[in-house]
Amino acid sequence: QEATMQLSSSEKLILIMLSEIYQKLDIDPNQGIDPEFVQEAIYTNNTWGLNWKYQGIFDGSADSTPPEVNEVVDYLDMWTFVESAIGELTADQLLRLEEKTGLKSDAIKFNGFDGNNESRYFGIANFLIQKLDRFTNFKDRYLNSHMQVIGGYRRMHLAFEPMRRMLVGQSLSLEQLVEILNSRRFHP
Repeated sequence: QEATMQLSSSEKLILIMLSEIYQKLDIDPNQGIDPEFVQEAIYTNNTWGLNWKYQGIFDGSADSTPPEVNEVVDYLDMWTFVESAIGELTADQLLRLEEKTGLKSDAIKFNGFDGNNESRYFGIANFLIQKLDRFTNFKDRYLNSHMQVIGGYRRMHLAFEPMRRMLVGQSLSLEQLVEILNSRRFHP
């Protein structure tokens, strides 16, 4: 059984009502619980975020993070490395990257998830970036790719994961970028 924070309908109602009272009393959210965050987590079905934001409240005995959240975190981490490495390439290296991948280097960026067919992933990414202030390098981006991307991201991550362990204090090489980007389109 998945050990996620499952709130009953009654618990959700109670939390929403308490957060509204908290707001009416004009209690400074910086002094404790942010009622808007609690409401957003419940309304968007991202109650796992309560554990992430308020780690000291929960006992931590069970991981309450759904697997989709971990998957989105992996993709955001990967794209952070990919975009950072591309930003460090010379003009000559960018041309070689384009030749070897068939992609325009200025178009290689994290475009989010399909808001229609990958809405759970789309919602998780937005919640992580906008509400939990994680991966803020993507904060001002429109994150609806308008096309399904999960399969490509999964293939990219399979190529990236073995490299990730070696990236402490260094960037992806041109060859690694080519391997990761080409794996998005081509099955190994």
